[in-house]
Amino acid sequence: MTEAVIFDVDGTLVDTNYLHAVTWWETFRQHGHEVDMAAVHRAIGMGSDKLLDHLLPEDRDRDGDEDVRAGHKTLYRLFWERLRAFEGAADLLRACAARGRKVVLASSADGDEMKALLAALDADDAISAVTSSADAEQSKPAPDIVQVALERAGVQADQAIFVGDTVWDVKACERAGLPCVAVLSGGIGADELREAGAVAVYDGTAHLLRELDDSPLAE
Repeated sequence: MTEAVIFDVDGTLVDTNYLHAVTWWETFRQHGHEVDMAAVHRAIGMGSDKLLDHLLPEDRDRDGDEDVRAGHKTLYRLFWERLRAFEGAADLLRACAARGRKVVLASSADGDEMKALLAALDADDAISAVTSSADAEQSKPAPDIVQVALERAGVQADQAIFVGDTVWDVKACERAGLPCVAVLSGGIGADELREAGAVAVYDGTAHLLRELDDSPLAE
């Protein structure tokens, strides 16, 4: 029986993926890196450590990586007060909690960014625990943050299910040994998510909420 539902936040519960894509794209441009927007979007869901290695030249001056990360955060911070949770996101968390599931947010956001995401969600009453970038040595697709979320929930991998929006979520779950339900709200196609290993795909949180009792989250 599922005892905990672990949720990714960016692109899954809060509508941020394209904001991240635009602000990373602009930050790269400001630092002399020309990266196509589509490539940036497809890398969203990785932590910044993995994302830079994935998108920027291997022979770059890595001494500048921290400035790139800081530049992205500065631009993205401009949107924090306007972040919007997806329709049904808060109600989905509360519905899971009402069914006796522990609700854990597995995010690689840092502390102050996480506060902005939580404010947008406005569902603290349903959330049992939250992770942040400080909790994991490596970001997705490494399983670290998922494993920390399991520990926070006090459950084993076979007692939990994950909800995410990217192939990086699915891969991290595969490595951590738990199934991943995917939503399309992050902009990744259903076929690609299923091919990566998602056990079910929904349009978004509102769709998953409507189908909750017939979904893998109810098993």
